[in-house]
Amino acid sequence: MAQNLYITATSPKSGKSIVALGLMEMTFRSTEKVGFFRPIIAGNRNDPTPDRDITLIREYFNLDIEYNESFAYTISEANDLISSDREAELIDGILDKYRELEKRFDFILIEGTDFEGITSAFEFDINADIALNLNAPLLIIQNGKSQEPDNILANIRIAIESFEDRGLFVLGTIINRVEPVHIEDLRLKLDVEFEKSPTVFYTMPENEILGNPALSDIVAATNAKVLFGHDQLHWHAHHYIVAAMQLRNFIPALKDGALVITPWDRADIILGALTSAKSIDHPKVAGIVLTGGRAPEDSIMGLISGLTDTVPIMCIDRDTYSVAEQMREIEATVSPTDNRMVATALGTFNSCIDTAQLAEKIKVARSEKITPKMFEYRIIEAARAVQKHIVLPEGNEDRILQAAEILRRRDVVKITLLGNKNEIRKRISLLHLSKLDDVNIINPVESELLEDYAQAYFEARRHKGITLDRARDTISDVSYFATMMVQKGHADGMVSGSVNTTQHTIRPAFEFVRTKPGISIVSSVFFMCLPDKVLVYGDCAVNPNPTAEQLAEIAIASSETAASFNIEPRVAMLSYSTGASGKGEEVEKVREATRIARERAPELKIEGPIQYDAAVEPSVAATKMPNSEVAGKATVLIFPDLNTGNNTYKAVQRSANAVAIGPVLQGLNKPVNDLSRGCTVPDIVNTIAITAIQAGNQSS
Repeated sequence: MAQNLYITATSPKSGKSIVALGLMEMTFRSTEKVGFFRPIIAGNRNDPTPDRDITLIREYFNLDIEYNESFAYTISEANDLISSDREAELIDGILDKYRELEKRFDFILIEGTDFEGITSAFEFDINADIALNLNAPLLIIQNGKSQEPDNILANIRIAIESFEDRGLFVLGTIINRVEPVHIEDLRLKLDVEFEKSPTVFYTMPENEILGNPALSDIVAATNAKVLFGHDQLHWHAHHYIVAAMQLRNFIPALKDGALVITPWDRADIILGALTSAKSIDHPKVAGIVLTGGRAPEDSIMGLISGLTDTVPIMCIDRDTYSVAEQMREIEATVSPTDNRMVATALGTFNSCIDTAQLAEKIKVARSEKITPKMFEYRIIEAARAVQKHIVLPEGNEDRILQAAEILRRRDVVKITLLGNKNEIRKRISLLHLSKLDDVNIINPVESELLEDYAQAYFEARRHKGITLDRARDTISDVSYFATMMVQKGHADGMVSGSVNTTQHTIRPAFEFVRTKPGISIVSSVFFMCLPDKVLVYGDCAVNPNPTAEQLAEIAIASSETAASFNIEPRVAMLSYSTGASGKGEEVEKVREATRIARERAPELKIEGPIQYDAAVEPSVAATKMPNSEVAGKATVLIFPDLNTGNNTYKAVQRSANAVAIGPVLQGLNKPVNDLSRGCTVPDIVNTIAITAIQAGNQSS
């Protein structure tokens, strides 16, 4: 079983970091402890700007590894050692660093050098030597940008033969940044050329977002001073326009996503570009670069300061020609905090790479432990497999839109947004969420479905004295309209609550979606993702003080939810007492709930009453309840009331640095889920994915 993989490029700007990101995500799906190591990095050891690939992988995957542990040498240090005939010392130093990581990780992804500032021959030799001494299979990354298939094929052939001549096993080759028009031809040629080769081959097309630098990349590369638009530096420059002409000639030359380069004193060009960005009929520039090192005069600065959502404006202390030349050399990078860029990278990787085949080739050791990242990845994969339709009532909320675009980029779910179409389209444009350009948007008050939904609501609530006019007014509310979409089968699930209250979100479901047959209450669970396992907490969000009968229902429903997410349910009915040691009304309620649950689900592994420590800690369980099949290894923990459950989940979340995913509602006939108003974009992504999985489970 291979414990590592070495990825190396054959030329600069191959998109190696994109491949590394995809490989790490792929590996985390099945492996608990994954490390990342770069034997040699560019730059200087004391450089205030850390290696971008190490930063990306460490921060995005929250790796338990210090920055200085992630590499052995800088390229200048390595070159000095080789030049002074101390190559053995170089390899020994790399092996020492690697072996320290090997003690802590089940799998280590090793990324080779960057082809920056030294010869290709040097890089080939050093990468081959390192991979050979680490006994690592090789994955070659080939840059196919602006190359014909025959030329790409020749380069691949030479690279594979050269590495194999050095005694390396070339596991696979990824040809990245291939012009889309050449993809099919290249694949056919690869099949013919390497028909009997054990090496696997994949092609990834050139992607405009991944290939074009963000404005933050440009600022970092040029030391530009940002005058306006500091919060929009994640936008990408798709074109460069040097504006030296008159305004009437400049406007027709503009393109969407263009970065305008112009001298600082060209107020007409500056204001023309800003006006175009605000106009619904003209291209929206990505930003403006002012050359000459000065800001515009005070009157122009004052005018710009009064604008809202201003595109980034920066100034660089060099002439226009040299700035324009430098722009063309700036390479796009992926920031761990740029959710859109990361989602695009991972979506492209997963759509182009047969990850199951590649994982089998790598032979990664399996683990029964589940980390938060592994659980999140499994959620995304499971949701992608069922391809459900989720409606989001809070369509004009930025976090909802950003989460929706991430899910669209990764092809996880179909999305419908509710709200004012013009307002939502404006937010999508201002946030540059291009994957939502064609998203389905419904304004309930303008929808042709309104009358049908109003009639359905009237029929469901007429016994409560609701009139048809009142039903029409009620169903115009986005939460009611969205829930009725789910009830009618026009959507598979609904997620809300980022700005609306819990009551506003789930009340419509209580009124007409109602509970499944045999279930009297709606309850909730949180998936508590601890460093090495995932626990299910119920009920921490809905029922203030459930009866014994209701508590038994919550336990059974929570066990079914756990099982549906591949968590073996071992249920602990929590109390301040373990076994028969304690007495009191609350303990008796838990004892009775346990009895009812066992009676209704005799196959369920359940224990109660039991204290939290005895439920999860084997050493405590050995003393308090030694013969239990649940104590010490519980996976589903049922709290006796909302006060206890809500406080406990928040305490664990904050004190243990756990990832809390939820609340996930259970017991309803259709999947409807509530968000916390303090939720982050990743929280929303996870909740939507879980809702899709619930919908898939109900339809299967």
